[in-house]
Parts: sequence; C-alpha cells; structure tokens
Amino acid sequence: GIVGGATSGEVGFPPSRRKGCAMIECFKTQETGRIEKIEQPQAGCWVNVVAPTAEERSWLEGELGVLPEFVSSALDEEETSRIDFDEDVNQIFVIVDYPIEPGEDGRDGARQYDTMPLSMVFMPQKGMFVTVSLFDNVVVRDMAAGRIRGVDTRYRTRFLLQLLLRISQLYLVYLRRIDRLSSRTEERLHASVRNEELIQMLNLEKSLVYFSTSLKSDEVTLNKIMQGRIIPLYEDDQDLLEDVLVEIHQAIEMCNIYSNTLSGTMDAFASVISNNLNIVMKVLSVITIVMAIPNIIFGFYGMNVGLPFDGVPIVGTWMFPTVLAAACCLIAAWIFKRKGMWH
Repeated sequence: GIVGGATSGEVGFPPSRRKGCAMIECFKTQETGRIEKIEQPQAGCWVNVVAPTAEERSWLEGELGVLPEFVSSALDEEETSRIDFDEDVNQIFVIVDYPIEPGEDGRDGARQYDTMPLSMVFMPQKGMFVTVSLFDNVVVRDMAAGRIRGVDTRYRTRFLLQLLLRISQLYLVYLRRIDRLSSRTEERLHASVRNEELIQMLNLEKSLVYFSTSLKSDEVTLNKIMQGRIIPLYEDDQDLLEDVLVEIHQAIEMCNIYSNTLSGTMDAFASVISNNLNIVMKVLSVITIVMAIPNIIFGFYGMNVGLPFDGVPIVGTWMFPTVLAAACCLIAAWIFKRKGMWH
C-alpha cells in the first residue's frame, strides 16, 4: 500500500469535537497491531467523519486540507460510485455504495434495504486516510472495533481494499437475509393473501433493485482501481482487490437470481389473487341465481290470479310453492355442482 510521509504542522479537531463528541474520530494502528483511537490526527492515521456540520466541513477543508469538491460529493446522498484524482494537491477520492438495513439510516419509515455512499480520501501530504459518510454504519464500526484482521492504517491502499472487501461481504450477508425473508413471506402468502405480505414482497423487490444498481457502479469503480493508474497496487494489494472483485461478482449474480425469482413469485401471486377473485365471484353468482328461484315462484303466487291447484286441500295452500321453491333450488344447485361451478 501507500505509506504517507510526515505531517505539515499539527492538526487539531474542530472546537465542537474537543468536547468529546464522536462524529469525528481518529484511529491508528499501534505497534501491537491493534487499531486504537487517538486524540489528535497524525501521520499514518485514519480520520472517520460522520454527518459533519458546517464548522466540521470548514475544518476538513481548511485544517485537514480535503478539497471542497470532494467534501461536497461525499455529502451528496445521490452521488454515484466513482474514483477521482486531483494532481494539484495529489489527492485521490473514492466513493462507493454500501448496503444498509431498514431503519439503519435513521429514517423510521424505511421498510426496505437501501444503499448509501461512503467516501474515502487519500491524503499523501499529511499521511492520512479520511472516510466521510452521512450516517454511522457497520462498515466503519467493524474497522474501528478491530473486527477485521490485518488492518494497518499506515497502508492506505490496503486499508481501502479492506473496506471494500467488508462492503462486498456485507452485500452478500444482506442478500441472504433478503432471500430468507422472501421465503418466509412467501409461506405466509400461501396461507393468506393479505396486503401486508404483498407490500413486504414489493419492498424486497425494491431492495434488490437498489442493490443491483449500486453493485454495478461499484464494479466499475473497482475495475478502474484494478488498472493501477490512479492508485498504485502492490502484489498483496492485487490479490486483495481480486478477492473484492470475486465477492462483488458473486453479489451481482445473487442479486440477479433473487430479483428474477422474486419477480416471478410476484407475478405468480398476482395470477393467484386474480384467480381467487374469479372463484369468489363465480360462487357468488351461483348463490345469486339459486336464491332468485324462490323469488320468482313466490312472485307468481303473489299475484293471486289463476294459481295452479287453487282450492285443492293442502296442495293449494302456502305449502306447495314452498316445497316447489325448495325443490327447484336443490335441482339448480345439483346442476351447478355437476358442471363444477360449486365448490
């Protein structure tokens, strides 16, 4: 990886961060090999910035020296994955999309998986590596907590690739969760077709669309890194980048498979719902026809003119139309059942 040189003067946190607020944190790998939090930025460290305020943006641009256009791009939620290089200040800017779970971005109403941008800036002049994100996320938390083996903040290229590898692995984890959630929702749909299950399936389908779009843009960025023109790659870095590409390709393939499966499932259930509605309407139509027979018979007898068997004992009373109506209903029901219209 790239190892930075000495700092050009001491760099301190902005005043709001000296009071213990954790939105700007600094980490460095110690001689023991453990990554630990440090009080002030220094050469070979990693500066993690989350949702910076206006004062913190000024600190990033003025004190730390990050280009203003890089800071603006890092805080744009709709920014697509890309890599950029500024020759004047010798800064490399990399932005990729990482996956998030429902509600992880702080929006309580979110019901689907989504992606958010994570920006990384190489600072060779000060020997630092800077990450900027809009929300606290599991990727940087894992790196800061030392859950990733072999992390050394002094080797910025390797550190970047380890971040990308963790992001690609996180995509695979969330895709498997989506698949399991889709299977459970499908089982509930077999038992009862309700709006809740259908909305859940729609949210999962949207999640796969977000994942697929972000994975493809991340793949383009990784291919540019693979060329080695902007970020020099050593042999170990090359192997690590190949591992990242393998994970990304696997995630893209899984995303396509799950998306096609879920789309087919949604189409099948749409047909099932339509068919169930047709069955209900058919049964209701049969019931309506059968129940109309007594109305017709009693309607005739209600005119009290020229009634059959009028005056005949028992037969000419109200019992005859009642028995006749019941018999006609039973015959009609039997005919409909024979034709398969009654279930």
